[in-house]
Amino acid sequence: MPSWTERVSALLSRKRRVILGITAPPGAGKTRLAVSVASAFDDAVHLPMDGFHLADAELARLGILDRKGAIDTFDGYGYVAVLQRIQGLPSHTVYAPAFDRDIEQPIAGSIPVAPSTRLVVTEGNYLLDGQAPWPLVRGLLTETWFIDVPRDERRRRLIARHIEFGKSPQQAEAWVREVDDVNAERIEKARDKADLVIPL
Repeated sequence: MPSWTERVSALLSRKRRVILGITAPPGAGKTRLAVSVASAFDDAVHLPMDGFHLADAELARLGILDRKGAIDTFDGYGYVAVLQRIQGLPSHTVYAPAFDRDIEQPIAGSIPVAPSTRLVVTEGNYLLDGQAPWPLVRGLLTETWFIDVPRDERRRRLIARHIEFGKSPQQAEAWVREVDDVNAERIEKARDKADLVIPL
């Protein structure tokens, strides 16, 4: 049994609903771990922060489409609002947006969090960031875990991912260098705020 399973079980024994945050730089494996954790428990939901990406049309209007994934390309306040509703244990289902990798766009109302949901596993880059409104996110999470992966391995995964979704090898390497690496540096600075660091 993975040690994180015991840790989550202990949290669930103390709280009616646990909201677990998993954070790390791009390419560290946040989604993979979040899905694994959510799949290990009944009444659990995976809620990625990527669903709160601004749509490409809005990013283009703002002139920031060329750095999609940076902190200001997300609807941070919308993410906070959904987490607040989930934490409040309402008697109705809370719907959250998902992110479709095939079209690289958020899809509204895709993830239901029912009143019976005990565990919500949310993952994203900026859960521990100090810029408003992100400190509010940290206060809404029961715990936040940080995934630690060697930089070269993360970059290799990212380049492969960008190629898989349509970029040329040259475009993929440029995007990782000019966008993902910049974001990763910012995210790494918040590592010490995590409740648990998981090497993968």
